[in-house]
Amino acid sequence: MIIKTALIIHGTPDREEYFDPATDSESNKHWIAWLQKQLLINGIFTQTPEMPDAYNPDYKKWKREFERFDVNEQSALIGHSCGGGFLVRWLSENRVKGNKLVLVAPWLDPTRRKTTGFFEFKIDGEISSRFKNIHLFVSKDDNKEILTSVDTILKAVPNIKVHSFKNMGHFCFENMKTNKFPELLNVMLT
Repeated sequence: MIIKTALIIHGTPDREEYFDPATDSESNKHWIAWLQKQLLINGIFTQTPEMPDAYNPDYKKWKREFERFDVNEQSALIGHSCGGGFLVRWLSENRVKGNKLVLVAPWLDPTRRKTTGFFEFKIDGEISSRFKNIHLFVSKDDNKEILTSVDTILKAVPNIKVHSFKNMGHFCFENMKTNKFPELLNVMLT
């Protein structure tokens, strides 16, 4: 079955960045808008919802926004940072089938320094049985919380294809020095 739709879920900025009028909204930052355009060009209807109060993520609010979209066996889900962690939780609580799941530097806030309750859940290892492909992008120079989150996900969910980098940081524009992410586009189109 081919991918017909995709949802890209962004991460969480700090408060100052969120309220800075000179900064793009989260759903238009880093490589997200570029990837959306590339997928649209390739016939994949792609949405990048703006999650509510991204600087202070509330799972119920994010869930309500996310569930406005249809997820089915022709869908791809892509999550960056907190967006990746959100997808892991949502898929652990909802036995939905999809085509492709891509986690980019997924964050589960292992120290609970920023979230309260957002990541209070048990990862469902059966997620891999409900998707044709699961990919995880990680860079060895990302922060410890991300690397810990990645280890937690990889221990809980089998059959994840890991794409490991050495110098992409948190896969943000500041780290990558570009808004293009051809490695991710290639995964989406193959």
